[in-house]
Amino acid sequence: MAANVEKTEAPAPAPTLSFGSFGKSAEGGGGFDFKAPAFGADGSAPLFAAGSLQKFGEAAAPAPAGEGGDDAANPEQESTAEFTPVVQLDEVEVKTHEEDESVEFKMRAKLFRFAETLLNKGSGKKEWIERGVGEIKLLKHRESDMMRVLMRQEKTMKIIVNHVVDPRIELEPNVGSDRSWVWSAWDFSEGELEDTIFAIRFGNAENAKLYKEAFLKAQEHVKGLKDGADGAPSAEADAAAEALAGLKA
Repeated sequence: MAANVEKTEAPAPAPTLSFGSFGKSAEGGGGFDFKAPAFGADGSAPLFAAGSLQKFGEAAAPAPAGEGGDDAANPEQESTAEFTPVVQLDEVEVKTHEEDESVEFKMRAKLFRFAETLLNKGSGKKEWIERGVGEIKLLKHRESDMMRVLMRQEKTMKIIVNHVVDPRIELEPNVGSDRSWVWSAWDFSEGELEDTIFAIRFGNAENAKLYKEAFLKAQEHVKGLKDGADGAPSAEADAAAEALAGLKA
């Protein structure tokens, strides 16, 4: 059976490549030629031509006339385009209702309110909530002479206290602190009358004492108005009274 097997010729081995073979082929004119052409050999200008270098510290040569365009002629030209807004907003005068009042007292302090939080709304559970920092003021109306307590947050200008100076209000120390007072009043800062308990804290005991003295003085003034006492003397009021007396005569 082995005699019947035809003999086949083995395939010729593949030629091997090496750097030596490339070198031989390069000597015969084939292969890779790694010689770089010399600068200027093809007739082009050399890379570093004479006169093209600028020394450090030297001013650049002026550009020839006609080069640079409009940017070279007007290097600092600014746009004069004007844009008209699509919506015109009119200036609106905002009144704070303090224009007709005089500031009798003001001092910076921090205010708290004993009320329900948003999470405890309707549950009846109350706690001290910080309302903000600002100037608490005692304002007197120029016509009626009535006085009120007003306080706004110093950043948002939101009203956080707004109630009349009621002679029945009592300022009590807060847990024995000499720079804090607690009181209850019918407040109108939220747009509706609400019986609210407030606490205010000043920077030191002296400021707290000054506020209480000013508040007690304002209470006496309001009490006098309710009892029918005459207001402060005014030249305009005296002139109006004399004019009315002349008309009656």
